[in-house]
Amino acid sequence: MSCIRGLPVMASTTQKLMKRAFRDRIGSAAGFTLLELLVVIVIIGLLVGYVAPRYFSQVGKSEVQVAKAQIDGLEKALDQYRLDTRRYPSAEQGLEALIARPSNEPNWNGPYLKKAVPPDPWGHAYVYRTPGRNGDFDLVSYGRDGKPGGSGEDADLGIY
Repeated sequence: MSCIRGLPVMASTTQKLMKRAFRDRIGSAAGFTLLELLVVIVIIGLLVGYVAPRYFSQVGKSEVQVAKAQIDGLEKALDQYRLDTRRYPSAEQGLEALIARPSNEPNWNGPYLKKAVPPDPWGHAYVYRTPGRNGDFDLVSYGRDGKPGGSGEDADLGIY
């Protein structure tokens, strides 16, 4: 070892070896091997396979809740229409009578909805019938499949 101004200086070969060892250590830690990347991709795939079905089942449940809330809102609008006109809209007038004044309704005091009658969460029109099976009217969504009957998300929702 030699000294410059009282400080020890390593020989140039020792310095080169230390720099190379440091570079090798940093270089190997800076990247990932193909195997490590594949392991991470498999783990992410397993997580997606586990979480995705749970997420999409929640989406279906929320669509059912939205349909129930919309039916409740439409029922309240129909009741308000009945208070003003002393009857529910006819089958020919349909739910559009909640938005636009029918030509033969002098006591109409609407609109009874702020916006147009919405489709159900699956994009189908609500079915309005009067007289209803068990009451003055039926207001029904046929569910995801848009057909009468079914179960789960395809089940009929509404007022009978």
